[in-house]
Amino acid sequence: MRRRDRWLPVRLLLAVLVSAVLLFPLYWMVVVAFSSRAELLGGDLRLWPRTFTLVNMERVFSAFPVLTWVGNSVAIALTVSLVTVAVSMLGGYAFAHLRFRGSGVLFLLVVSTLMIPLQVIMVPLFRLVTGLGLQGSYWAVILPTAASGFGVFLARQFVLAIPRELIDAARIDGAGHLRVFWQIVLPLSRPLLAVLFFMTLLQSWNDFAWPLIALQDNELYTLPIGLLYLQGQFGSDYGGTMAFALVSVTPMVVLFLGFQRFFVQGFARSGIR
Repeated sequence: MRRRDRWLPVRLLLAVLVSAVLLFPLYWMVVVAFSSRAELLGGDLRLWPRTFTLVNMERVFSAFPVLTWVGNSVAIALTVSLVTVAVSMLGGYAFAHLRFRGSGVLFLLVVSTLMIPLQVIMVPLFRLVTGLGLQGSYWAVILPTAASGFGVFLARQFVLAIPRELIDAARIDGAGHLRVFWQIVLPLSRPLLAVLFFMTLLQSWNDFAWPLIALQDNELYTLPIGLLYLQGQFGSDYGGTMAFALVSVTPMVVLFLGFQRFFVQGFARSGIR
């Protein structure tokens, strides 16, 4: 038996233990969400509820416009993700294969935006959105977040990993930059597209601070704001809170499981470790 194979059981055991620790909060959320109020208040909560009940879900859906908030989150997150992927891919290709004066400095400025937290630009961003008349609308959340310095950086690294010979051959055959981008770069960038889409979708789905400021109408709330609103209304109703949190978390878990292969490939091929 090779030396590496002898340590395989140990590595598998460690992987199982770490996975169990990381997944336990999600499991406990499911247990609390489907436990009865009597079990939660009586302190008789177990690793699996004695009575599997949907009363917490029914109470949350009847008291709050949860489906409306889900629709708001889906609309905002999908729009932000699609626009961010398009901007990031175009910017990444430009920085990777277009040579123009000041490109290095401009790319450095784009990457440096990663060091600026939202709290620093929140006040001028609010004044800008208000001046444009977008306050209290979807666009107040979508437009300020529809570009990502990290997305441009990740796209540039991925495009640089594409063999230069393919692009040079297309250029020799008379293909312009748009045709090279559409017919060569994009088909080879499917893992990266999945990574950028999922990362942006997850960030937009869980975004709380800026939507809380930009969205004023109760009917426009997203799920993170709705969760805060629910906590203020229900107080110590842990079953209802966990049921709402489970509704918010489940779509992202399903998407991650579906895109996991592309997610790993995208990071591996972009040179990010």
